[in-house]
Amino acid sequence: MYSSSKLRIFSGSSNPLLAENIADQLGLPLGKIKLSRFKSGEVYVHYEETIRNCDVFLVQSLSHPINEFFVELLVMIDAAKRASARTINVVLPYYGYARQERKAAPREPISAKMVADVLTTVGANRIVTIDLHAAAIQGFFNIPVDHLTALDLLSDYLKAKNIPNPVVVSPDAGRASTAEKLANQLDSPFAIMIKKRPAHNESVITHVIGDVQGQTPIIIEDLIDTGTTIVNVVEGLKERGAEDVFVCATHPLFSGDALKKLDHPNIREVVVTDSILLPTERSPRFKALSVAPMLAEAIRIIMEGGSISTLFKNAGV
Repeated sequence: MYSSSKLRIFSGSSNPLLAENIADQLGLPLGKIKLSRFKSGEVYVHYEETIRNCDVFLVQSLSHPINEFFVELLVMIDAAKRASARTINVVLPYYGYARQERKAAPREPISAKMVADVLTTVGANRIVTIDLHAAAIQGFFNIPVDHLTALDLLSDYLKAKNIPNPVVVSPDAGRASTAEKLANQLDSPFAIMIKKRPAHNESVITHVIGDVQGQTPIIIEDLIDTGTTIVNVVEGLKERGAEDVFVCATHPLFSGDALKKLDHPNIREVVVTDSILLPTERSPRFKALSVAPMLAEAIRIIMEGGSISTLFKNAGV
Protein backbone atom coordinates (compact mmCIF):
# COMPACT_ATOMS: atom_id res chain seq x y z
CA MET A 1 0.00 0.00 0.00
CA TYR A 2 1.23 3.47 -0.87
CA SER A 3 0.18 6.57 1.01
CA SER A 4 0.62 10.12 -0.18
CA SER A 5 -1.66 13.07 0.38
CA LYS A 6 -0.27 14.68 -2.77
CA LEU A 7 -0.67 11.78 -5.23
CA ARG A 8 -3.80 11.68 -7.38
CA ILE A 9 -4.65 9.12 -10.09
CA PHE A 10 -7.35 9.92 -12.64
CA SER A 11 -8.68 7.87 -15.52
CA GLY A 12 -9.65 8.94 -18.99
CA SER A 13 -12.39 7.09 -20.87
CA SER A 14 -10.14 4.62 -22.72
CA ASN A 15 -9.28 2.14 -19.96
CA PRO A 16 -10.90 2.92 -16.59
CA LEU A 17 -10.49 -0.68 -15.39
CA LEU A 18 -6.69 -0.47 -15.71
CA ALA A 19 -6.63 2.89 -13.89
CA GLU A 20 -8.73 1.42 -11.09
CA ASN A 21 -6.37 -1.56 -10.80
CA ILE A 22 -3.34 0.77 -10.63
CA ALA A 23 -4.97 2.78 -7.85
CA ASP A 24 -5.85 -0.46 -6.01
CA GLN A 25 -2.23 -1.60 -6.25
CA LEU A 26 -1.17 1.64 -4.57
CA GLY A 27 -3.94 1.41 -1.99
CA LEU A 28 -5.43 4.70 -3.16
CA PRO A 29 -8.91 5.67 -4.37
CA LEU A 30 -9.26 6.61 -8.02
CA GLY A 31 -9.61 10.37 -8.37
CA LYS A 32 -13.03 11.85 -9.04
CA ILE A 33 -13.35 13.40 -12.47
CA LYS A 34 -16.28 14.24 -14.73
CA LEU A 35 -15.80 13.51 -18.43
CA SER A 36 -18.62 14.38 -20.79
CA ARG A 37 -19.39 15.71 -24.25
CA PHE A 38 -21.33 18.71 -25.44
CA LYS A 39 -23.96 18.14 -28.13
CA SER A 40 -21.39 19.29 -30.69
CA GLY A 41 -19.02 16.50 -29.58
CA GLU A 42 -16.61 18.82 -27.76
CA VAL A 43 -14.95 17.38 -24.65
CA TYR A 44 -15.75 18.65 -21.15
CA VAL A 45 -13.56 17.83 -18.14
CA HIS A 46 -14.06 18.74 -14.49
CA TYR A 47 -11.90 17.54 -11.59
CA GLU A 48 -14.32 16.97 -8.75
CA GLU A 49 -11.68 17.25 -6.03
CA THR A 50 -8.83 19.65 -5.37
CA ILE A 51 -5.53 18.91 -7.12
CA ARG A 52 -3.69 22.12 -6.18
CA ASN A 53 0.01 21.33 -5.56
CA CYS A 54 -0.67 17.61 -6.20
CA ASP A 55 1.26 15.16 -8.35
CA VAL A 56 -1.39 14.10 -10.84
CA PHE A 57 -1.19 10.88 -12.88
CA LEU A 58 -3.58 10.67 -15.85
CA VAL A 59 -4.16 7.17 -17.23
CA GLN A 60 -5.21 7.07 -20.88
CA SER A 61 -4.36 4.65 -23.71
CA LEU A 62 -4.48 6.08 -27.22
CA SER A 63 -6.57 3.21 -28.58
CA HIS A 64 -9.65 3.28 -30.81
CA PRO A 65 -11.21 5.84 -31.20
CA ILE A 66 -7.74 7.33 -30.89
CA ASN A 67 -8.51 10.91 -31.91
CA GLU A 68 -11.38 11.08 -29.41
CA PHE A 69 -9.21 9.77 -26.58
CA PHE A 70 -6.26 11.96 -27.57
CA VAL A 71 -8.27 15.19 -27.44
CA GLU A 72 -9.86 14.08 -24.16
CA LEU A 73 -6.37 13.59 -22.70
CA LEU A 74 -5.26 17.03 -23.88
CA VAL A 75 -8.27 18.65 -22.20
CA MET A 76 -7.55 16.67 -19.01
CA ILE A 77 -3.96 17.96 -19.02
CA ASP A 78 -5.08 21.54 -19.62
CA ALA A 79 -7.67 21.35 -16.84
CA ALA A 80 -5.06 19.94 -14.43
CA LYS A 81 -2.59 22.70 -15.30
CA ARG A 82 -5.22 25.39 -14.75
CA ALA A 83 -6.17 23.75 -11.44
CA SER A 84 -2.57 24.31 -10.24
CA ALA A 85 -1.43 20.69 -10.20
CA ARG A 86 2.23 20.50 -9.14
CA THR A 87 3.15 17.92 -11.79
CA ILE A 88 1.13 16.33 -14.57
CA ASN A 89 2.29 12.80 -15.35
CA VAL A 90 0.68 11.10 -18.33
CA VAL A 91 0.44 7.30 -18.12
CA LEU A 92 0.10 6.20 -21.75
CA PRO A 93 0.13 2.38 -21.67
CA TYR A 94 -0.31 2.44 -25.44
CA TYR A 95 1.21 5.35 -27.36
CA GLY A 96 -0.90 5.88 -30.47
CA TYR A 97 0.53 7.09 -33.80
CA ALA A 98 3.80 5.33 -32.86
CA ARG A 99 3.92 3.51 -36.21
CA GLN A 100 4.34 6.89 -37.92
CA GLU A 101 7.72 7.57 -36.29
CA ARG A 102 9.66 8.29 -39.50
CA LYS A 103 9.12 9.30 -43.10
CA ALA A 104 8.87 6.15 -45.19
CA ALA A 105 7.94 8.15 -48.30
CA PRO A 106 8.11 11.79 -49.41
CA ARG A 107 5.51 14.25 -48.07
CA GLU A 108 4.52 12.04 -45.13
CA PRO A 109 4.10 13.29 -41.55
CA ILE A 110 6.05 12.09 -38.52
CA SER A 111 2.91 11.85 -36.43
CA ALA A 112 4.60 10.28 -33.38
CA LYS A 113 6.68 13.48 -33.04
CA MET A 114 3.59 15.64 -33.48
CA VAL A 115 1.85 13.79 -30.62
CA ALA A 116 4.92 14.31 -28.41
CA ASP A 117 5.01 18.04 -29.23
CA VAL A 118 1.32 18.51 -28.49
CA LEU A 119 1.43 16.63 -25.17
CA THR A 120 4.41 18.70 -24.04
CA THR A 121 2.97 22.02 -25.23
CA VAL A 122 -0.34 21.44 -23.46
CA GLY A 123 1.46 20.85 -20.16
CA ALA A 124 2.56 17.24 -19.56
CA ASN A 125 5.62 17.03 -17.29
CA ARG A 126 6.35 13.31 -17.67
CA ILE A 127 5.31 10.37 -19.86
CA VAL A 128 5.05 6.77 -18.65
CA THR A 129 4.51 4.29 -21.48
CA ILE A 130 4.98 0.61 -22.35
CA ASP A 131 6.72 -1.01 -25.33
CA LEU A 132 6.84 1.81 -27.82
CA HIS A 133 6.72 0.68 -31.44
CA ALA A 134 10.09 2.43 -31.84
CA ALA A 135 12.22 3.15 -28.77
CA ALA A 136 13.60 6.28 -30.46
CA ILE A 137 10.24 8.00 -29.85
CA GLN A 138 11.54 8.76 -26.35
CA GLY A 139 13.85 11.26 -28.04
CA PHE A 140 10.89 13.16 -29.47
CA PHE A 141 10.23 14.53 -25.96
CA ASN A 142 12.09 17.19 -23.98
CA ILE A 143 10.51 15.92 -20.77
CA PRO A 144 11.24 12.65 -18.89
CA VAL A 145 9.91 9.49 -20.54
CA ASP A 146 9.76 6.26 -18.53
CA HIS A 147 9.70 3.49 -21.15
CA LEU A 148 8.54 0.26 -19.51
CA THR A 149 8.32 -3.19 -21.08
CA ALA A 150 5.93 -6.11 -20.65
CA LEU A 151 8.59 -8.60 -21.82
CA ASP A 152 9.23 -10.02 -18.32
CA LEU A 153 5.49 -10.38 -17.75
CA LEU A 154 5.09 -12.31 -21.00
CA SER A 155 8.20 -14.47 -20.49
CA ASP A 156 7.19 -15.47 -16.93
CA TYR A 157 3.78 -16.57 -18.24
CA LEU A 158 5.33 -18.55 -21.10
CA LYS A 159 7.87 -20.24 -18.80
CA ALA A 160 5.06 -21.48 -16.60
CA LYS A 161 3.44 -23.11 -19.66
CA ASN A 162 6.44 -25.46 -20.15
CA ILE A 163 6.06 -25.24 -23.94
CA PRO A 164 7.76 -28.18 -25.72
CA ASN A 165 10.48 -27.31 -28.28
CA PRO A 166 9.85 -23.55 -28.27
CA VAL A 167 11.27 -21.23 -30.90
CA VAL A 168 10.73 -17.47 -30.59
CA VAL A 169 9.73 -15.92 -33.91
CA SER A 170 10.08 -12.27 -34.89
CA PRO A 171 7.45 -11.44 -37.54
CA ASP A 172 9.90 -8.97 -39.13
CA ALA A 173 13.45 -7.67 -38.79
CA GLY A 174 12.26 -4.75 -36.66
CA ARG A 175 11.26 -7.06 -33.79
CA ALA A 176 14.45 -9.16 -33.93
CA SER A 177 16.01 -7.54 -30.87
CA THR A 178 12.88 -8.18 -28.77
CA ALA A 179 12.66 -11.76 -30.06
CA GLU A 180 16.29 -12.34 -29.10
CA LYS A 181 15.67 -11.03 -25.56
CA LEU A 182 12.63 -13.29 -25.14
CA ALA A 183 14.53 -16.27 -26.57
CA ASN A 184 17.32 -15.68 -24.05
CA GLN A 185 14.83 -15.55 -21.18
CA LEU A 186 13.18 -18.77 -22.37
CA ASP A 187 16.54 -20.37 -23.24
CA SER A 188 15.25 -21.17 -26.72
CA PRO A 189 16.34 -20.52 -30.33
CA PHE A 190 14.74 -17.77 -32.39
CA ALA A 191 13.79 -17.21 -36.01
CA ILE A 192 13.00 -14.17 -38.15
CA MET A 193 10.32 -13.85 -40.83
CA ILE A 194 11.14 -11.70 -43.83
CA LYS A 195 8.08 -10.07 -45.36
CA LYS A 196 7.08 -7.33 -47.75
CA ARG A 197 4.17 -4.92 -47.29
CA PRO A 198 2.15 -4.15 -50.42
CA ALA A 199 -0.13 -1.83 -48.37
CA HIS A 200 -0.93 -0.77 -44.78
CA ASN A 201 -1.98 -3.72 -42.58
CA GLU A 202 -1.02 -6.16 -45.34
CA SER A 203 2.05 -8.38 -45.57
CA VAL A 204 3.42 -11.31 -47.53
CA ILE A 205 5.95 -13.72 -46.00
CA THR A 206 8.90 -14.27 -48.35
CA HIS A 207 11.57 -16.04 -46.21
CA VAL A 208 12.14 -17.58 -42.78
CA ILE A 209 15.60 -17.32 -41.22
CA GLY A 210 15.96 -20.13 -38.67
CA ASP A 211 14.64 -23.66 -38.20
CA VAL A 212 10.96 -23.99 -37.23
CA GLN A 213 10.13 -27.51 -38.40
CA GLY A 214 8.72 -29.60 -35.55
CA GLN A 215 9.10 -26.63 -33.16
CA THR A 216 6.42 -24.70 -31.25
CA PRO A 217 6.68 -21.08 -32.43
CA ILE A 218 6.16 -18.18 -30.05
CA ILE A 219 5.47 -15.06 -32.12
CA ILE A 220 6.36 -11.83 -30.34
CA GLU A 221 5.00 -8.42 -31.41
CA ASP A 222 4.60 -5.03 -29.75
CA LEU A 223 1.02 -4.71 -31.01
CA ILE A 224 -1.64 -6.56 -32.97
CA ASP A 225 -3.91 -4.39 -35.10
CA THR A 226 -6.03 -6.14 -37.75
CA GLY A 227 -4.49 -9.57 -37.15
CA THR A 228 -3.84 -10.09 -40.87
CA THR A 229 -0.05 -10.10 -40.53
CA ILE A 230 -0.14 -12.52 -37.59
CA VAL A 231 -2.41 -14.96 -39.45
CA ASN A 232 -0.08 -14.80 -42.48
CA VAL A 233 2.89 -15.53 -40.23
CA VAL A 234 1.07 -18.43 -38.52
CA GLU A 235 0.12 -19.98 -41.86
CA GLY A 236 3.64 -19.43 -43.20
CA LEU A 237 5.10 -21.24 -40.17
CA LYS A 238 2.66 -24.14 -40.57
CA GLU A 239 3.65 -24.49 -44.24
CA ARG A 240 7.24 -24.90 -43.05
CA GLY A 241 6.36 -27.75 -40.68
CA ALA A 242 5.94 -25.90 -37.38
CA GLU A 243 3.54 -26.95 -34.62
CA ASP A 244 0.59 -24.81 -33.56
CA VAL A 245 1.62 -21.33 -32.46
CA PHE A 246 1.57 -19.07 -29.40
CA VAL A 247 1.10 -15.38 -30.22
CA CYS A 248 2.30 -12.70 -27.78
CA ALA A 249 1.90 -8.94 -27.94
CA THR A 250 1.82 -6.07 -25.48
CA HIS A 251 -0.93 -4.00 -27.09
CA PRO A 252 -4.18 -5.67 -28.30
CA LEU A 253 -5.55 -3.05 -30.71
CA PHE A 254 -7.70 -5.70 -32.42
CA SER A 255 -9.21 -3.47 -35.11
CA GLY A 256 -12.12 -4.65 -37.24
CA ASP A 257 -12.64 -8.42 -37.11
CA ALA A 258 -9.20 -9.15 -35.60
CA LEU A 259 -10.67 -11.17 -32.71
CA LYS A 260 -12.39 -13.45 -35.21
CA LYS A 261 -9.26 -13.80 -37.39
CA LEU A 262 -7.07 -14.65 -34.41
CA ASP A 263 -9.48 -17.31 -33.18
CA HIS A 264 -7.52 -19.50 -35.58
CA PRO A 265 -7.22 -23.31 -35.35
CA ASN A 266 -3.40 -23.12 -35.62
CA ILE A 267 -3.09 -20.58 -32.78
CA ARG A 268 -2.96 -22.20 -29.35
CA GLU A 269 -3.15 -18.97 -27.39
CA VAL A 270 -3.01 -15.22 -27.92
CA VAL A 271 -1.26 -13.68 -24.91
CA VAL A 272 -1.61 -9.90 -24.52
CA THR A 273 -1.74 -7.30 -21.73
CA ASP A 274 -4.54 -5.03 -20.53
CA SER A 275 -2.75 -1.90 -21.82
CA ILE A 276 -5.86 -1.55 -24.00
CA LEU A 277 -9.32 -2.44 -22.73
CA LEU A 278 -10.32 -5.82 -24.16
CA PRO A 279 -13.89 -6.85 -25.08
CA THR A 280 -15.41 -8.98 -22.32
CA GLU A 281 -16.86 -11.36 -24.91
CA ARG A 282 -13.91 -13.13 -26.50
CA SER A 283 -12.67 -16.62 -27.19
CA PRO A 284 -10.92 -18.47 -24.33
CA ARG A 285 -7.96 -18.58 -26.73
CA PHE A 286 -7.18 -14.99 -25.58
CA LYS A 287 -5.27 -14.46 -22.34
CA ALA A 288 -4.78 -10.97 -20.86
CA LEU A 289 -2.00 -10.25 -18.35
CA SER A 290 -2.25 -7.12 -16.22
CA VAL A 291 0.34 -4.34 -16.42
CA ALA A 292 -1.28 -2.59 -13.41
CA PRO A 293 1.29 -3.86 -10.84
CA MET A 294 4.20 -2.69 -13.04
CA LEU A 295 2.64 0.74 -13.65
CA ALA A 296 1.80 1.13 -9.96
CA GLU A 297 5.39 0.31 -8.99
CA ALA A 298 6.68 2.78 -11.60
CA ILE A 299 4.47 5.50 -10.07
CA ARG A 300 5.79 4.64 -6.60
CA ILE A 301 9.40 4.93 -7.85
CA ILE A 302 8.64 8.26 -9.56
CA MET A 303 7.16 9.63 -6.34
CA GLU A 304 9.77 8.27 -3.92
CA GLY A 305 12.86 8.22 -6.11
CA GLY A 306 14.87 5.30 -7.43
CA SER A 307 15.58 3.60 -10.71
CA ILE A 308 12.84 2.41 -13.06
CA SER A 309 15.29 -0.21 -14.40
CA THR A 310 14.88 -2.17 -11.12
CA LEU A 311 11.49 -3.22 -12.50
CA PHE A 312 13.14 -5.38 -15.16
CA LYS A 313 15.32 -8.47 -15.26
CA ASN A 314 17.57 -6.85 -17.87
CA ALA A 315 18.55 -3.52 -16.33
CA GLY A 316 19.47 -2.22 -19.78
CA VAL A 317 15.81 -2.24 -20.88
